[in-house]
Amino acid sequence: MTAGAGLPMVGPMFAAILLSALAMSLIVGARYLLASGAFALATRHRRPGLYTGLDRQIRREIAWSLASALIYGAPAGIVAWGWQAHGWTLVYADVHAFPLWYLPLSVLLYLAAHDTWFYWTHRWMHRPRPFRIAHAVHHASRPPTAWAAMSFHPWEAVTGAVVIPALVFLIPIHVGALGVVLTIMTVMGVSNHMGWEMFPRRMVRGPAGRWLITASHHQRHHERYACNYGLYFRFWDRLCGTDAGLGSFREAA
Repeated sequence: MTAGAGLPMVGPMFAAILLSALAMSLIVGARYLLASGAFALATRHRRPGLYTGLDRQIRREIAWSLASALIYGAPAGIVAWGWQAHGWTLVYADVHAFPLWYLPLSVLLYLAAHDTWFYWTHRWMHRPRPFRIAHAVHHASRPPTAWAAMSFHPWEAVTGAVVIPALVFLIPIHVGALGVVLTIMTVMGVSNHMGWEMFPRRMVRGPAGRWLITASHHQRHHERYACNYGLYFRFWDRLCGTDAGLGSFREAA
């Protein structure tokens, strides 16, 4: 075989990868619009007037979030193409490939790993230079709304986009369990920013709330900045002394 014999395959392969990346970007963007739109609609019903006067901010949040969707879709699309075309990753489709008890365990492992990555990268982004360059975009939402979940500077979006695509090479997971992880990630990301608490008070202020992050906990981060860095769990905040408890919410106009 000559050195250039494989070159004709490069074009179709590149096109397939590009199409996969674009498709995943569209899926991420649609998922964002549907989830944030649903929670924004719920906010309009449950907290009428809460987003009054924030139209310009919301348009900015949507623009940054759709740009982030393009970035999130790129590594996800490449990995999805590799999984389908070459069997890359440890994602499996046969539910019996692992014991059934591993299904919930794999979800917990992914959430714990993602939470760890998020805590430390998020905390790093609150250092003066990374905050000024990138993370200030997210904190420009004052107060955050349901549309702010993916309102990131591109550099920050990159740090979030690589997590799940990296984990599928490290931790086996069923494709359905992966869907559960992505659903939890989307719901928590949006609900934590919508400006009111959807979970009952007895849960938020009870034993479960001592370890799980909801909007009340993340609201305190947007109030004070240098605290409450976690995404799903309060474990790292408690361990590292950065847990500042629960925040308060803006009243509807």
